[in-house]
Amino acid sequence: MAVRVTPVRLAALLVTMSCARALALQRNHILGRATRGFSESKRVYYRTLYFDQQIDHFGFLENGLFKQRYLLSDQHWRQNGPILFYTGNEGDITWFCNNTGFTWDVAEEMGAMLVFAEHRYYGESLPFGEESYSNAKYLNYLTSEQALADFAVLIKSLKASVTGAQNSPVIAVGGSYGGMLAAWLRMKYPSVVTGALAASAPIWQFTDMVPCGDFYKIVTQDFAKSGINCSKSIRRSWMAISNVSSTGEGLQWLSEEFGLCAPLKPQDVDDFRAWLQETWVNLAMVDYPYEANFLQHLPRWPVKVVCTHLQFDSGVTDRQLLHGVSQAVKVYYNYTGSAVCLNMSETATGSLGTRGWYYQACTEMVMPMCTDGIQDMFEPQSWSLQAFSDECYGLFGVRPREHWASMAYGGKKINSHSNIIFSNGDLDPWKSGGVTKSLSDSLVAIVIPDGAHHLDLRYSNEHDPQSVIQARALELQHIKQWIKQEQV
Repeated sequence: MAVRVTPVRLAALLVTMSCARALALQRNHILGRATRGFSESKRVYYRTLYFDQQIDHFGFLENGLFKQRYLLSDQHWRQNGPILFYTGNEGDITWFCNNTGFTWDVAEEMGAMLVFAEHRYYGESLPFGEESYSNAKYLNYLTSEQALADFAVLIKSLKASVTGAQNSPVIAVGGSYGGMLAAWLRMKYPSVVTGALAASAPIWQFTDMVPCGDFYKIVTQDFAKSGINCSKSIRRSWMAISNVSSTGEGLQWLSEEFGLCAPLKPQDVDDFRAWLQETWVNLAMVDYPYEANFLQHLPRWPVKVVCTHLQFDSGVTDRQLLHGVSQAVKVYYNYTGSAVCLNMSETATGSLGTRGWYYQACTEMVMPMCTDGIQDMFEPQSWSLQAFSDECYGLFGVRPREHWASMAYGGKKINSHSNIIFSNGDLDPWKSGGVTKSLSDSLVAIVIPDGAHHLDLRYSNEHDPQSVIQARALELQHIKQWIKQEQV
């Protein structure tokens, strides 16, 4: 039986992979007022500022402006020193500020200014205020191209208005979708940005660029090597769910066994399967070597912990197997033991920019994914552009432009560009759409063994594997070289 994860929900996994449940950030909204925030491990200081940004950079009829929020820290900046510019993802910019510890770790050494720019339509940067999501007319300006233009215009303004910044080299930094934007910003605006660090950036996860099944193969490999029979148990669990959920008593047992907030009804079983599928994907993405509070509060190497509950042989009964699955799932959703029940509508932080990303996935960020149940641990599901398009039309009245992103940003023919680092963790399923082999001396690929989703952008930690320590050192070496070349 094919798992019925809707195409839009599949595409929306990119939201989950890059939004963070950071510790609450205490900040003052007064324009220009110094602000103090807390990361998972360090205290950071910045100012919250707003920039009058064009709603439409590419037409001449829409002359409206909106307030784009950005965070600025010049605590360690020296005049003419570099600017590390974070290209905001699909969410509140303070989360990414809190979870991009690499920039904070190197700021003093580099004498760098840090800028975290919020992506239009997310957080507080809403072009039409509360009406921004009210209809497709207002959503029309939510595109990666407009966001990149926002970043370029903001950089030009900062360099012109901040004393001593006129000659400052700018390095774009981003992770996940933000990493895609960092790479594309360097490609589209090379006169504005000196170089880019694009961490876990699946710039090739588009139609006809990579096989649609590679993403889920990597998820499966993570589980397969983390425990005996772990991935095999998950593969068998789908049939067990079918068997147990076929009766009312079985549905009640599943609801109680998993501690669900709402009892399962027959029409909920597909959503239950989708919820489990997203859970396994999320675990693979945040399989960090230390206890972390990113998508959820999790132990060190959470996939290994999960797999201790899934080491069954082929003789296990359906309910024994699903009991193990329930215990595994609770590692992700209730590691602290504080959850009263599990809500299937919540797979990550509750403050994700899902509405905006659904729209982006339905227009230009079309990322085909599929499973076959043989090379992966999921139920077979083919990719259907027509089904995806129909769902998007029902949601927003728009249809996707399947090849637009690869056409706009060069697809795999990007060798003419320079000064971009593409880093990918070997455990990260989004490596499937990443650049994993260097294309030239200045289009550098770094693959990080034992690295999960943009581990290199996080704060350094005593439990970091040597691979990520070396990756950060190599990244810093390239960035310093680009800056030196720019300043000569």
